[in-house]
Amino acid sequence: MKKIILGCLGATLLLSSCVSQKKFTDLEAKQKETQDLLNSATVKLNSCLEDTARLQLLEDQNAYLKANNQELINNLGNLTTLTSKGADNLERSLESLKEKDLTIRKLNNAVTRRDSVNLALVQSLKGVLGNLDDEDIEISVEKGVVFVSISDKLLFNTGSYVVSNKAKSVLEKVAKVVNNKPDFEFMVEGHTDERSFSKGDLVDNWDLSVKRATSVVRMLQKDFGVDPKRMTAAGRAEYMPVSSELSKNRRTRIVVLPKIDQFYTMIEEGLKDAAIN
Repeated sequence: MKKIILGCLGATLLLSSCVSQKKFTDLEAKQKETQDLLNSATVKLNSCLEDTARLQLLEDQNAYLKANNQELINNLGNLTTLTSKGADNLERSLESLKEKDLTIRKLNNAVTRRDSVNLALVQSLKGVLGNLDDEDIEISVEKGVVFVSISDKLLFNTGSYVVSNKAKSVLEKVAKVVNNKPDFEFMVEGHTDERSFSKGDLVDNWDLSVKRATSVVRMLQKDFGVDPKRMTAAGRAEYMPVSSELSKNRRTRIVVLPKIDQFYTMIEEGLKDAAIN
């Protein structure tokens, strides 16, 4: 009986041992499968993390590029604005230069016309006065103004402001020229030397120089019909010497120049000149 019981117990233990080994093997297989799944999941997770990191990097780069692109667009807009303003400023500068150049050309044209008129005046004066001694009468042009300088020995006696008879022929010829040039005004200047002078009703050289100028102006007006509105009498005394020789400083100078409004008329005519415009 004992043997039978022991035999049954041994069979039970053997059967129990066989079942446990099978379960163990199954569990071990499942564990391996789970581990494989875990490893696969870990690999995929790491791959996802890497992809996420790359995606974040790409997003950062995209944001950077967008910011740079917007900055470039803004700069391009500013550059376009600056370029447009620069073009406008350049165009205005060119227009201004053109206007200045045109104005200069017009003024030059007017000055050329004035010089031409002065040249004609000088030729006329030299034509009527050319037979006189050059030391006694000098005709010159300075800065667009015609000067006729007449020595006192042709006009006045020493210390006198009465025009001499021999001077009348000289002044008559001058009057003939200026009467033919109604667009000119002129000033008669009396000049003395530096020696102090006082005699009778003459106080000093100022007085003498002014009275000589007014004597010439009166003769041009009364004897030769020169319009008094075109003339000015002035005294310079001894304060504008031209030489160290006293005799050369004693002179009467007639300064002939276009009327101011006439000169402006020349400019206006230049503005209307088709060749310029």
